[in-house]
Order: sequence, then C-alpha cells, then structure tokens
Amino acid sequence: MDAVFKALADPTRRSMLDALFKADGQTLSALEQRLPMTRFGVMKHLKVLEEAGLVTTKKRGREKLHYLNPVPIRLVHDRWVSKYAEPWASGLSRLKHDIEENDMEKVFEIYIKTTADRLWQAITDSELRRKYNFGVGVESDWTPGSRYNAAAGSIPIAEGENLEVDPPRRLVQSFNALWSEDVKHEETSRVTWEIEPIEDSCRLTVTHDDLREGANEELYGGWPMILSGLKTLLETGETLTTPGSLRYSGASASAG
Repeated sequence: MDAVFKALADPTRRSMLDALFKADGQTLSALEQRLPMTRFGVMKHLKVLEEAGLVTTKKRGREKLHYLNPVPIRLVHDRWVSKYAEPWASGLSRLKHDIEENDMEKVFEIYIKTTADRLWQAITDSELRRKYNFGVGVESDWTPGSRYNAAAGSIPIAEGENLEVDPPRRLVQSFNALWSEDVKHEETSRVTWEIEPIEDSCRLTVTHDDLREGANEELYGGWPMILSGLKTLLETGETLTTPGSLRYSGASASAG
C-alpha cells in the first residue's frame, strides 16, 4: 500500500495516470509527447508507477505499451473505505471505465501470495470462483476448444469457448455476456488469464480485448473487484463484503 500512496502523492505521476486514462495503451514516445518533461523523466516516473502496480505493460511487436491498472486503487478501497463513503469512492475503482473509444483493450494486473497451481484452481474451480466472482460459478472440462458456461444459480451470466488451456500458466477464452439485454447485443470479446510465478507469489494479468469501440462498460467494469476478491480469498481465506461486491452479486454480476 505504501508504494501506491507514494506514487499517487506526486502531481506529475497523477498527470501520467490522467494521460493513460484519456488514451490507454500508450508507448513511451506517446507519453513523452503528451507530458512537459524529458524522456528520462517519463521513464523515471513510469518506473515508480509500475512498481506500485498502477501501470502495467504489454509488448506489441517491437513496441511496449503502457496501461492504467485500477486494481491497486480497488484494494485500497476494499481495505479502508466504509459503506457510507462508497458512492464517493466508486469513482476511483471505475477509473478505467471511460477511456476513449479508439482503444478497447483492457489490462488488469495483481500480485497474489500463492502458488500457480492454487491460483489456477481458483480460476477454474466453480465453487471457489463463486466466492470472489459475485456468486458466479463456471462449468467446463477445461480442454482446448471446449465450451464453458458461467451462471449465478439458474441465471446465465456468460458463455464462450476455451481457446487456449495451458495450466497453470495461461487460459484464453472467448466471452459472450448474457446477464442483461444490453450486453447480449455486444460482440464476442476475449479474456486472457496469464499466471507468472515470482518467488513466493504470482503475478496475474487479465487482458480483456477484442472489445468493439464504445463497448458497454459492464463487460469489463467488474474486473478490479473480482481480482481484489481473488487476492483476498487466496491470501486470507476470507471473502470480501464491501458494498461494491454486494451490489454486483447475483444477477447483476459483470465481467468474468
């Protein structure tokens, strides 16, 4: 948490997050053009933001793209914000929702103190998944090309195909949302789970892409709460009971 507060305390770094909020997935050169500082200065501040988990990166060919990662802000929210402050604080956890329509790839990253096998189990075991995924379980045989169905009780939430299954490292799925008439009309998107063991922890990166321009934000808006709930479950054995998680339980679930 200290690294997050340190990163957010600097107005220059907040400006960088604002720049990514306006246009996510930027290269170093693009950020340099948007900000009144040298390339070295941009690199220095990006390093602090990356160490705090507020910015994550992905390679696209020879380019390195930088993405705003709202998960650490959600973790701060879940730890300290009371239910009375929820309406005010919800804006923080939704920091990534209203990004410009010209880039509809969403990247979320979190570090969890667990093993890769245990993390994979939490992603693919229906009962475990219900505990952090708004009560939504997922049924599948988890083989390449197989189907999966996600439901909250008898209410269908999502369905799709397991495009790549490489336990316990990588899971790629097509994603069709079913929880409301609005999202049923959206095009098929894709969700990629990537697990990377790092010493006694794992870095989990969730990429939700193939989203059409202007896609309904319900498709990807729930990821910060899902991932913070997953971290809490694996590290403490507890489930989150924050107002946000309760609000999205059952039929109102979004993303995942």
